[in-house]
Amino acid sequence: MPRADLRLGVDVGGTNTDAVVLDADDRLVAKAKVPTTPDVSEGIDRAITAVLGSPSVTPDRITHVMLGTTHATNAILERRGLRRVAVVRLGAPATEAVPPLSTWPPDLRAAVSAGEVVVGGGFEFDGRPIAPLDEEAIARFIEPIADRVDAVAIVSVFAPVSPEHELRAADRVREVAGSNVDLSLSHEIGTVGLLERENATVLNATLGRVTRRVAEALSSALNAHGLEPLVFFAQNDGSLMGLDYALDHPVLTIGSGPANSIRGAAHLSGLDDGLVVDVGGTSTDIGAIANGFARESTAPFEIGGVRTNFRMPDLISLRLGGGTVLRFPDRRAPTLGPDSVGYRLSETAMVFGGGTATLTDAAAAAGRTVLGDPTLTTPRRRLLGRALSQLDAVLADGVDRIKTARTVSPLVAVGGGAFLVPDALPGVSDVLRPCNHDVANAIGAALAHVSGQAEAVVRFAAADRAAAIDAVCAAARGRAVLAGADPTRIEIVEIEEIPLAYLTDPAVRVRAKAAGPLGEL
Repeated sequence: MPRADLRLGVDVGGTNTDAVVLDADDRLVAKAKVPTTPDVSEGIDRAITAVLGSPSVTPDRITHVMLGTTHATNAILERRGLRRVAVVRLGAPATEAVPPLSTWPPDLRAAVSAGEVVVGGGFEFDGRPIAPLDEEAIARFIEPIADRVDAVAIVSVFAPVSPEHELRAADRVREVAGSNVDLSLSHEIGTVGLLERENATVLNATLGRVTRRVAEALSSALNAHGLEPLVFFAQNDGSLMGLDYALDHPVLTIGSGPANSIRGAAHLSGLDDGLVVDVGGTSTDIGAIANGFARESTAPFEIGGVRTNFRMPDLISLRLGGGTVLRFPDRRAPTLGPDSVGYRLSETAMVFGGGTATLTDAAAAAGRTVLGDPTLTTPRRRLLGRALSQLDAVLADGVDRIKTARTVSPLVAVGGGAFLVPDALPGVSDVLRPCNHDVANAIGAALAHVSGQAEAVVRFAAADRAAAIDAVCAAARGRAVLAGADPTRIEIVEIEEIPLAYLTDPAVRVRAKAAGPLGEL
C-alpha cells in the first residue's frame, strides 16, 4: 500500500485558483493554476483535477487539504451573500453613548443588521461586574425578531477577561430563538477593545453563509475524486484551523490569502526576514517576512469601512494586478485601473488578440514576460511603457511604506503576476523570483501550522505574574487544539505584556500565541 504522506493546498483568488501537492518533506510534487469561475466549485474542482492528474500523485496518499480563500473579504467589500444579524451588547449603562454599528457605512449596516440592543451586563478590566446581566431584556429583544434573523452576535465589555455573561446570554438566546440559532461570541473572536471586537464579531456572524458555500464547494470536489482527507482553512495569521472551527469563525479567513503568500515566499526563498510583493490578476499585496512568517500589523484593521482588532498581516494593498485595465485619456498620462479584466485576461488582453490594454500587455511589450503575441501591442508600445513606469513608481512607494527601518532588504516577487515587478527597486538589495513563485499562496497554505491565541488583563499587584502568564498560555494552547493542532507538539511562540495606562491599579494586558503541527489522522 502507498504511504499516506501528501498534503493538498488550494488557494481561491479573485482571478485564479491554485492547487499544489506537497510531500512529507515539504517538497512540491504537483501544481496547477486555473481561472477562478463564477461558480466557485467549478474552479476548485478543475484545480484539484489538474494536480491529481500528475503521475507523481496517488489520491489515496493525500491526508490533509488546506484551503485559503478571499471570498469572505470580497463578500464584505461587495455587500453580497451576507446574513442578517441581531447584535446584543452587554454593557449598559456604561456603553450606551456609542450604540452598536454606529460607525459602520450605512449600506453595509443596512445589509447586515436585523436590530441592535444594549442591555445590562459586562465586566471591569479586573473581572468585577459592571452591572447584573439583564437576561429578560435579551429575551424581550430577541423574541419578536427571532424568525427573521440568521445569526446573533453577543458582545460583553471585557469579555476576554471573563466570558461568563456572554455564555449566559447565549443560553438565554437559545431558549428564545431555538437551540439551532447561529451565535457568535466576542470572547472567541477579538481582543480587548470593545467597539473593534464588536465589529469583528458581527462580521463573523454575517459571513457564515459565504464560508459554508466555499466549504461545500471544496467538499463536493473532494468527494468527486474519492478523497476523504482532514480539511483545514487558512486564517489571517498564516496558520490553520479545522473545518468545523472555520465554519464557526469565518472572519478569521479574511487575511488568509496574503498571509499564505508570505509564508510560501519565505519557504521558497529560504529567507527568514525580507519583503514580499504578491501580484495577482486584480490586486497586489506588499508585506514583510519576520522569522519566516508574515509580520503582524500592530494597527487596527479596517475592511469595507469597518474597524476591527483581530490579528492581520502587516500589508500595503494596491488595486493593481496583471489584469488591471489601462486607459489613455491623452497621449501623455495613462491611467491604471482600478478595474481589472480578472479571469478574462486570456480573452480580452491585447497580446491574446483582445481589445483591452492591461498591465500584462505593458509587461509583455517591455519584455518582462513572454505571453501571447507581443507584436499586437506595437501601436501602443510607447504608452504601455509609460504605464509600466507608473507601476514601478507605485511599487517602490509601497515597498518604502512597508519597511520599518532604513535598511536595504531582499524582496521576493510571487503570484501569477510577479513578472510585473522590475528587477530593481529603491531600497531593495535583490529581487528574487524563486521556482514555483506563481503558486506561493497555495504552498503557504499547505505548509501552515495550527495556532491559537488568548489574552487577559491582569493586576499583578493582586496576582502572581508567572501564574497569570501560565493561565493565558494554557488558554492559547487550548484554542490551538480546538483549531486542529496536535496537542502533544504545541509550543508557545509568542508572549506579549503591555502595561495599561491611566488606571488606579497597575494592570498589564498579557497575550500569548501557541502553534503546532497538524494533528494526526
